[in-house]
Amino acid sequence: MSIPIKQADKVRVSGVVLVDKPQGMTSQQVVSKVKYLFKSPRHDSKKAGHTGTLDPMATGLLPICMGEATKFSHYQLDADKSYQATVLLGRQTDTGDADGQIIEQSPIPAFDDALLDKIAQQFLGAQQQIPPMYSALKKDGKKLYEYARAGVEVERPPRNIVIKAIDIKKIDNEQIQLTVTCTKGTYVRVLGEDIAKAMGTLGHLTTLRRTQVGKFSIDDAITLSALEAMTLTNREEQLMPVDACIGIDATLLLTSEQCTRIHMGQRLNVSDQLTSDLKEYISEKVNEQLLQDKDEDHKEPQIEHEIPIDIRLINEEGEFLGLGAISLNGRLQPKKLIQR
Repeated sequence: MSIPIKQADKVRVSGVVLVDKPQGMTSQQVVSKVKYLFKSPRHDSKKAGHTGTLDPMATGLLPICMGEATKFSHYQLDADKSYQATVLLGRQTDTGDADGQIIEQSPIPAFDDALLDKIAQQFLGAQQQIPPMYSALKKDGKKLYEYARAGVEVERPPRNIVIKAIDIKKIDNEQIQLTVTCTKGTYVRVLGEDIAKAMGTLGHLTTLRRTQVGKFSIDDAITLSALEAMTLTNREEQLMPVDACIGIDATLLLTSEQCTRIHMGQRLNVSDQLTSDLKEYISEKVNEQLLQDKDEDHKEPQIEHEIPIDIRLINEEGEFLGLGAISLNGRLQPKKLIQR
C-alpha cells in the first residue's frame, strides 16, 4: 500500500523560468501551465506568478517566478522592457490591436524611413501616456476592460513613462515596424496609435513581441511546447536561481549567529562589517532616494544616515539568504528572507 506524501513533505519548486509566450494565451494561462508542468507527487509548484502581463495577442518573453522567487518578482515588474511590433496603418480598432473591431478608417499619406526617423525622435524621452480602456487597470475596483465591454468610457489619468530607445522602419505602404525600449507602464498599443496619428493617419498593432525584461533576454527563453516535451528533471534545469530577478550587486556576509538572529526577525548592528565599497554603495543609493523625495513634494524629509537601502544577504557558505535593509548608521533589518 502506497503512503501519500503530505503537502509539508513536498519539495517546493523555487526559481525563475523564462518562457516564450505563444500567441492566443493569457499570461495567467501560461503561469497555470508552467505550474502544472513542474508539479509531481513530490513537488509543490502551487506558488507562481509572472513579472508583467502580455496581452493574449502578444508573444515573447514572460519571466515566471516560482516558490521563493515570487518574493523578488517586483524587481522585474519595475524593470525596463523591449518590444518589437508591427503597426497596420489606415485603420483604428477599439482595442488598439488586431483582436479588436475596426471603428475608424483613414487614408495613408506617403512616407519613407527619413520621415519615420523624424517621428521617432518626437517620441523619445520622458512623456505622459493615457492608458487604453482595454486594459487591466482598475477604476473603483473594476477593470477598465469591463467598462469598455459595457460601452462605458471612464476618465484615465495620464501616466509618466520614458521611451529610452525607439526605431521605426517602413515595411510597405501600409505597415511599419516599431522597436522600442521603455519603462514600466508603457502601452505599446497606445504608442503605435500615437505614431500613426503623428504620420497623419490611424493605426493598430497586428503583432507584438517582447524581447527583453530587465537583464532577461528572449534568446534565453523556452517555448511551452519544448518545456512540456522535457522530463521533470530537465525542466528543473531550466530554473534560474531564486534571486535571478534581483538587480542588486551589493552583498553582506553574515555570521551563523547573525543568520539565526535575522531569521528571528531581529535587527542587527553591522557597522563594523561595512567596507568602504559598501558605504559608497549605500551613500549613492541614499542620494538617489533623497533626489526622488525632493521631486515628490508630499514626502516627509528623511534623516540621511537612517534611510534604509536594500542589500543582498549571504551566509558563510555563500548561500543567498534574502534581502535586508541597511542604513549608513550600520543598522540592518530583515526585509525578505527565503525559506529553505
